[in-house]
This record gives sequence, C-alpha cells and structure tokens, in this order.
Amino acid sequence: MSHKKIVIFGTGDIAQIANYYFEIDSDFEVVAFTVNREYLKEESFESKPVVAFEDIELSYPTSEYDMFIALSYSKMNKIRESKYHEAKTKGYNLVSYVSSRCSYMSQFPHGDNCFIFEDNTIQPFVKIGDNVTLWSGNHIGHHSIIHSHNFISSHVVISGHCEVESNCFLGVNATVANNLTISKGTLLGAGVVISKNTVEDGVYVPSRPVLLEKKSFEINM
Repeated sequence: MSHKKIVIFGTGDIAQIANYYFEIDSDFEVVAFTVNREYLKEESFESKPVVAFEDIELSYPTSEYDMFIALSYSKMNKIRESKYHEAKTKGYNLVSYVSSRCSYMSQFPHGDNCFIFEDNTIQPFVKIGDNVTLWSGNHIGHHSIIHSHNFISSHVVISGHCEVESNCFLGVNATVANNLTISKGTLLGAGVVISKNTVEDGVYVPSRPVLLEKKSFEINM
C-alpha cells in the first residue's frame, strides 16, 4: 500500500503520540518533524529527522508532503492555531487523524488538522471544524457544533444542540447540558457542570471537595 507522506510540527509529547497513532492506525507515513529554528535542539526525534520550519518546504515540498500540527492547548489553542495558519500559508495540506476505534456517526466530515482519539462518540448531525483535538472517551451529542481551534480533554459530555465556539478548553469530565453555547475562549475546569451559556473568555471551575472530620474506616458503606 502506498502511504501519503507527512511531516509533523512539534517534538513534544503530543507529537510523539501523533507519530505513534499515524504509524499504527492510518494510511499516512511520518517522515520527519519540524519546529521553529529557535527550538531546534536535536537533529532527530523518534528516529526521524527534525528540520527548521522556516525552510521546511525546501526539504519537504508541499507538492509531495502534507503536514500535521501536533501542539497542545497552550494560550487557549492560539499557538496551535497560529502554526496551523502558517503551515497553510506555506501551502501545506493539513491532514487529520481519526481513530479507527472512534464511533463517528455524523454524516458531516470533520475539518483538517483534527486529532480524534479512540472511544469518542460523535453522534449524527454533529459538525466539527478545523484544528480540533478530541482526546479519548468524549461524547459529542447530536446536532452539536464544535468550532475550529478547540481542545476537548477526556470523558467530556457535550449534550445535544450545543455550540462550542473557537479557542475553548474543556477539562476532563466536564459536562455541558443541552442547547447551550460555550462562548469563545471559555476554559472549563475538570469536572465542572455547565447548565447556562458561558461568557467569552470565562473560566469555570467546580466547587472544591470537602474533607470530612471522619476517617474513611468510620464510614459505613
């Protein structure tokens, strides 16, 4: 089988994970990594060459290679968004990874540079934009819209008819009730339950756990 060759932007944990998934569960072949020259500290990563992004197209021309931006949610995804646009400006096609173990039931295709892990349930009529990361085990309810440049961590529940605007971060086990809008730049802490629309650039965290005076062995379970 002929594999489409790609270059991964990044040399951190997410780049390493992306390389692994592309190798074991895709039709793509990772041939190199790239970072900005100021961060180029090593000549190889995962036994593949690392090349400066400023002149990446000289070694890996856009006519022969695609790219994947493997960065985290830093600065509310804006660093990943910036590199996404820079790669596009250079002329690269940005590929997506969607796990073969994801239940992708929507009839609408996802955008480019998406990273969709195993055990995600994506229900009918869901729309997913560009440069969206869905870590493992999320539920994206029917008719919901996930706009571009978002990061949704593990075991998040987004109920039906919701809208997640751009540059949001949804922490582990966050829950969003039906028919809500998560406004642009919202940060949801781990375990928070959202029952109303959020405000732009808002930060929402759950109540802190309470330490009881009793010891665990004194509790009748």
